[in-house]
Amino acid sequence: MNLTDKKTIKSLFRKYVIRPEKYLGQHFILSKKALNKITEAAGIKENDTVVEIGPGLGTLTQELAKTGAKVIAVEKDPLMVSILKETLADFSNIKIIQADARKLSILRIDSFGDKMGIKTAKTKYKIVANLPYNIAAFLIRQWLESTNPPALMVLMIQKEVAQRMAAKPPKMNLLAISAQSLATVKIIGYVPAEAFWPRPKVAAAIIKIIPHNISNSAAFASDRWQMLQVAKAGFSQPRKQLAGNLAKKLNLPKEKLLPIFQDLDIPERARAENLFLENWIQIAKKLPKKFFTKM
Repeated sequence: MNLTDKKTIKSLFRKYVIRPEKYLGQHFILSKKALNKITEAAGIKENDTVVEIGPGLGTLTQELAKTGAKVIAVEKDPLMVSILKETLADFSNIKIIQADARKLSILRIDSFGDKMGIKTAKTKYKIVANLPYNIAAFLIRQWLESTNPPALMVLMIQKEVAQRMAAKPPKMNLLAISAQSLATVKIIGYVPAEAFWPRPKVAAAIIKIIPHNISNSAAFASDRWQMLQVAKAGFSQPRKQLAGNLAKKLNLPKEKLLPIFQDLDIPERARAENLFLENWIQIAKKLPKKFFTKM
């Protein structure tokens, strides 16, 4: 069954007497080229465990299963689950779970995969998915901040969100800082809106996210939280100079901030978008710890 063929897709919808739901962000990929880019970027091997969120009709799911990997497909829409049982019937290495990914602890993949030889909540896994645009940023943050983050994520998301997440100076933003403090983020390619049915209003991007091999210790979480508080203050008024934003939001006199800027070789008139991730980490470290206890 060719699930990248629009006629085949419409035929399935007529058979099950359903239609695409906008509120679920259901846009089905028609591009085999995009599917190939996703699977190649994920580098899936036969012994991998792959979690797919929002499989829809199973178009990407089929390509993931062809690698021989163990695939756990998490779908919220019960009507889509009915279709998946038909379109994926030929594969024995797929487990279909009906659940809302926003409320699903990724630590439970062990209980989902018992029959497939997945025995522990610390199983190494990859997430590969065409995510609904309206919840993509939330899910990515949830996965990155998990105590058992994936080894790799290859996701198709809204183009603008992907560009913001992968941004570098002079176009840095809070989303980029938050994501890049936990992972390496790279855009693999773009997919035009006409490559989907129904056609969305915006183009998509394929993004590869590799979480850093870092400790999930309380100390790391505290340091990252402090850095993000400083970054939020810095971006409070993006068009204004960074020193002024920090002084106002952190209630610190400029006289105490400017020596920190000089020590870190940050221009006095710099704006938040001009700083690298490392700059935010350094600024947070330079501020007295007692300052953060008041926040």
